[in-house]
Amino acid sequence: MTETPDRMDAGRDVLIPAAHAGLAGRLHLTAPNAPVVIFAHGSGSSRHSTRNRYVASVLQEAGLGTLLLDLLTEEEAGDRQNVFDIPLLAQRLTLAEAWVHQHPEARSSPVGFFGASTGAGAALWAAAEPGTRVGAVVSRGGRPDLAAPRLEQVTAPTLLIVGSLDHQVLELNARAQTQLHCENRLEVVEGATHLFPERGTLEQAARLARDWFVRHLRSRPS
Repeated sequence: MTETPDRMDAGRDVLIPAAHAGLAGRLHLTAPNAPVVIFAHGSGSSRHSTRNRYVASVLQEAGLGTLLLDLLTEEEAGDRQNVFDIPLLAQRLTLAEAWVHQHPEARSSPVGFFGASTGAGAALWAAAEPGTRVGAVVSRGGRPDLAAPRLEQVTAPTLLIVGSLDHQVLELNARAQTQLHCENRLEVVEGATHLFPERGTLEQAARLARDWFVRHLRSRPS
């Protein structure tokens, strides 16, 4: 992977309470009640992911807040069953959404989910929860098929970003798209494989995510 400069602005470390666990995160708020995007990382990744930190910095430059969040503790992540427990991960995302809306500077912030790999399955599962306030979802190299039982219930505008050389995941995303009844789009980044290491491809994916969130979260009333 070509090195991408870490342009993330200063944020603050946070701990979000969950049943039998505290979820570590990095919160960056750009302005009171500005939109906030919560990141759901893929298996083997964390809030320290260079790729997601880069994407977060692009969103921040557009005035969007970000919450880079570990949905599992280190101990939980050591059990592969937890890594693929999509309902559990989705429940944690829902808790994080509620936590953001309890923050004094974000009580009326529109919230979006950005999911990578298995995290995208959790983001879509959570977005299908009744009463959710999620305003937009973006999946990068995601596994929306992991949320197959819930895809028809997703109402938030959803963007699926996949590399053209990530053949199996591209097929899974194209199939999942047919199950979505919300506003949705499949964007294929030419020349990219699963982790978008090729020159310029992660930047393109970040710009697509930024534009989607700006369009759908900034147009929502606070």
